[in-house]
Amino acid sequence: MSADERYVVGVDFGTLSGRAVLVRVRDGAEVGDGVHEYDHGVMDRELPGGAALGPDWALQAPGDWLDVLRFAVPKALAVAGVPAAQVIGIGTDFTACTVLPTTADGTPLCELYPDRPHAWPKLWKHHAAQPHADRINALAAERGEPWLRRYGGKISSEWEFAKGLQLLDQDPDLYDLAERWIEAADWIVWRLTGRESRNICTAGYKGIYQDGGYPSREFLAALDPRFAGFPAKLGHDLEPLGGLAGTLTAEAAAWTGLPEGIAVAVGNVDAHVTAAAADAVRPGRMVAIMGTSTCHVMSSDRLAEVPGMCGVVQDGIVPGLWGYEAGQSGVGDIFAWFVDTCVPAAYHQAAAAAGRTVHEHLTALAEPQPVGRHGLVALDWHNGNRSVLVDHDLSGLIVGQTLATRPEDVYRALIEATAFGTRMIVETFEGSGVPVEELVVAGGLVKNTFLMQVYADVLRRPLSLIGSSQGPALGAAIHAAVAAGAHPDITSAAAAMGRRVPSAFVPDRARADAYDSLYEIYRSLHDHFADGAIMHRLRALR
Repeated sequence: MSADERYVVGVDFGTLSGRAVLVRVRDGAEVGDGVHEYDHGVMDRELPGGAALGPDWALQAPGDWLDVLRFAVPKALAVAGVPAAQVIGIGTDFTACTVLPTTADGTPLCELYPDRPHAWPKLWKHHAAQPHADRINALAAERGEPWLRRYGGKISSEWEFAKGLQLLDQDPDLYDLAERWIEAADWIVWRLTGRESRNICTAGYKGIYQDGGYPSREFLAALDPRFAGFPAKLGHDLEPLGGLAGTLTAEAAAWTGLPEGIAVAVGNVDAHVTAAAADAVRPGRMVAIMGTSTCHVMSSDRLAEVPGMCGVVQDGIVPGLWGYEAGQSGVGDIFAWFVDTCVPAAYHQAAAAAGRTVHEHLTALAEPQPVGRHGLVALDWHNGNRSVLVDHDLSGLIVGQTLATRPEDVYRALIEATAFGTRMIVETFEGSGVPVEELVVAGGLVKNTFLMQVYADVLRRPLSLIGSSQGPALGAAIHAAVAAGAHPDITSAAAAMGRRVPSAFVPDRARADAYDSLYEIYRSLHDHFADGAIMHRLRALR
């Protein structure tokens, strides 16, 4: 190992854990990693003190994030055997919109008021703000707010303004105490540098920041007079991706084992930073980051209004281009729900006897089936619909079940449903004048080769794969290299350090033709239930 080599650290803060990877600046080689599981995980039923949470809540604990810095980063260094003195920068990424209220010095309100649910960070999949998103959308449409079109006609309950309005409505005193309403992506950088900063990515995609500003004071006052000053909690001096947010403080150096004073990159979102890891920051390369949910991101040199997109933001993925985002609220979570709640004990026993997980067992049973043999079509709305309908009150549906339906049939139908959802998104982009020239897949689900082949067949196009199992962390490290001055910009850094395997999965024509017929049925169900009337009535009965 040469003493002349330089390294950067990328830290990916996920839904259930955080991971750090040590990366060589010259070529992107990943030389060490460490993982830390969150002690509190996702709090969706009660707070640590026992206070009950309502339906669709999802919270996290900031202390879990700091523990990632204390444990995962030193472990990555130890595994690599690289002297800390050779590390020149650190970059981070986060789930989004994961947002928290703090004091002016960054102290999370949950540390001061631990028994108040709204004091805790709201995770990206906190959907209890859907009624507040509905209010924002209805008023924006009525007033013809121009920014609404940049978000496909609807903003999401997952985002900053909907969650902030929920806070105001349900705990107004705490709303007043929240001097800052800040994305976790920026809060963790604050902890590393001792300096508050806000990144253009989360502000644009999750904070409705367009054309140099947030929604007007007049619009916000029309929602609620008390909400008019909400942007004051958000910060206005936005910093570019790949920029230098500051340098590592002595305190953070002690947590991580890294040298004090090294570069800390501007914060970023897990999906968007993965585009650099996949060397997919040029126009036309869509990256689908497939895990518990799927996020679809792509850069383009043209601005278009794509129905149901999560947003289009100037400089939102790489400076100089328009960054687009769409997504599916549930993918891996749907498969996990099915295995956890719907698979009989005999399947679990058979999987254990074969030395496989239940997911692997169901996949092995489902894979040999001819397309359509199970006679099922499903809607992938078990966690709502992020794109293209933007309605988190929608729910899943499986049509065609009989007494002959087996668990592997349903499992395959759910996989196909998520592939149909991705096809819907790709077709919507292309129908709006934003061509998708290459689809690159990243995330944990790339390990399931059957699932990847289904996607290639359903989409009727080759799938490229990211060449790393640590996509977000690698992407964060690439941004750190730019912030540290080791590469001049994200595009050149991605070319040197990113990894992509072109056309790893190629569609089979016969299967693709068969899936076209199933997709037509999916589209019929999708369009029939798109207004959500029936599903909303069912939800109201809970």
